[in-house]
Formats: sequence, C-alpha cells, structure tokens
Amino acid sequence: MSEWVALIIAMASACAVVVAVVVLRQRRPIEESTDETPDVIEYITMMIGVVYAIVLGLAIAGVWEARGAAQDDLFREAQSLREVSDRAVIYPVEFRDQVRADVDAYVAYVVNTEWDYMKENGAITEQGDQLLQKLQNDVATRAPASDLESQSYQPIMDRISQASEARNSRGQNAGPTMPGVVWLGLIGGAVVTVGMLFALQIRRTPRELTLALCFSVLIAFLLFMIWDFDNPFSRSVSVTTQPFEDLFPSLNLGG
Repeated sequence: MSEWVALIIAMASACAVVVAVVVLRQRRPIEESTDETPDVIEYITMMIGVVYAIVLGLAIAGVWEARGAAQDDLFREAQSLREVSDRAVIYPVEFRDQVRADVDAYVAYVVNTEWDYMKENGAITEQGDQLLQKLQNDVATRAPASDLESQSYQPIMDRISQASEARNSRGQNAGPTMPGVVWLGLIGGAVVTVGMLFALQIRRTPRELTLALCFSVLIAFLLFMIWDFDNPFSRSVSVTTQPFEDLFPSLNLGG
C-alpha cells in the first residue's frame, strides 16, 4: 500500500469517527443543556490542546533533526571516500588503482545492494564492513615509499576513519528512531484531544462539524508526517544515495 494512500485512509478514518460520534451522540437523549459549555471544560480543553501542541512540535523537531543528521552522515561518508580516491594519486599506478578499486567496490555495494537491505531490515551488512576494512588494511599495511607518501599517509587514514564513523552512524540511524512510549503518548494524546471536542457539546451544525473535521484531519496529517520522518532511510521522505551518485559519477550508480 502506498504511503499516500495510507495517509488518505487515516484522514478519512478520523473524519468518519468524528461524524459517527456526533451522529450517535445526537440520537441519544441528552438532559443537560447544549446552549452553554461550562467554563471549566473550555479551560481544560484549551490546556490539553496547548500541551499536545507542544508534544507534537517536539516530536516533529526530533524526527526532522534525526533525518538531517542521517543526511549529514551520508554526505560525510561519501565525501571522505571521494577524498581517499583523489589522494591516492600520489601512489604508484598499481597501488593507486587498487585503492580506487577498493573505494569503488565499497560504494557500488552500498548503493546497489546494502541500501535496499538497510531499508528493509534497519541495519547495515557485514559485507559492507569487510569491504571498508579491506580498504583500510590495504592503505595501513603498505609502507610509504617516499616523503610524499609519508605526508599523505595519515590524512588518507583519517578520511577512511571518518568514512567508518559515518557508516556506523548510518547503521545506528537505520530504522525508526522514535521510542514506542513516545508513540503511545502521541496517539493517546490525539485521542484525548479530539475527544475533548465532544466535551464542548459539538452539534451537527455545518460550521461546528466542519471545524471538527478539519481539526481531526490536521492531527492525522501531523501524526503521519512524524511517522514518515521517523525512519530516515525509507518511506516517502527519506535520505537517498544521491551523495554517492554525485561524487562517483564514473560508476553510473543512478542508472
């Protein structure tokens, strides 16, 4: 099922629940007056709305920040490997080609194989670790043959270490980042917040019903947006492999 179809179903369900509750409530005999709402109920409803709005804002900021951090880590990983490939120019042809082949093999594996595995399983693969480790071992075990190689050795190793750190961060951010208890609070808060509409003695007038439906749709949309941002590497608004494709055009990764 498409995520946008799921969003439409969620918003339609919220509208249907509000309409059903209003209709059923109107069919039941109500002894209390519907002309006025007690001040205490209006105050409580307002406070619940304010608190829930703060919780929603913090949740949206949290998942957006996590997505931005994941995107930065991916760019750092790709940029570090690009610099390793470029700095390998100081080596003799045979070893330079070996280093670049190691980098290309790792990048191609991440984009063509590991990325799909990461989206489905929420984790990175051991083979990706092995490919990056091979690159690190090849550079680390070769003794510098000149002063230029000696000067370039540590910067290249630093870039490989940065790529490894970014990879580990990518693995930690693969999958949902929002704790289950937060989701419990968000969904429970949505039920309470929308339910308080009926404490205000909403009736089936077009104006009141329209406002209630719009409010319910807004809550459903915000919850969907949090869910969509919650997993940085999958779903509709996700981090893509574009940094690798831009920095390694010779591999034709986007094709």
